[in-house]
Amino acid sequence: MFDDYERARHSVTKLHVHLIFTTKYRRKVMTPEVLESVLAALKIAAADLGCILLEANGEADHVHLLVSYPPKVSISEMVNRFKTRSSRKIREEYPGILDGGKTGLFWSRSYFACSVGGASLEVLKKYIENQTTD
Repeated sequence: MFDDYERARHSVTKLHVHLIFTTKYRRKVMTPEVLESVLAALKIAAADLGCILLEANGEADHVHLLVSYPPKVSISEMVNRFKTRSSRKIREEYPGILDGGKTGLFWSRSYFACSVGGASLEVLKKYIENQTTD
C-alpha cells in the first residue's frame, strides 16, 4: 500500500502540489525556447530542494508545475526558490527579455498552489467519519 511513499525516520509521506506562476504583468515573453530554459532551471531548483518535477508546461505568460516534495520543504520556500532560480537563468540567457518592464522582475509575486492527492476530499471525509474508538 505504501510502496510509492517517502519514508523518513518518523514519517511516511506522499506530498504533491500543483503550482502556477505568471509572468510579471502577464507579459507574453515565453517563446518555446524561453519556456524550455525556464523548465530546465525549475528542474534543477527542484532537485536542489529534494523535490521532483513530475510534470511541467506552460504558455507565453504562465507555467504549470506538478511537484512531489518532501515534508521539510514549505510550499512558499519552494515557490521562492523556483522563481529565483528560473528568473536568474532567463535574465542571463535572454538579457533583453524584460525591456520595457518597470521592475526588472520576470515573475509576478503571486502564485497559485493546490494540494493534490490520490483520494478525493469526499473519500477522505467518509474514511475519517467511519473511524471508531475501541
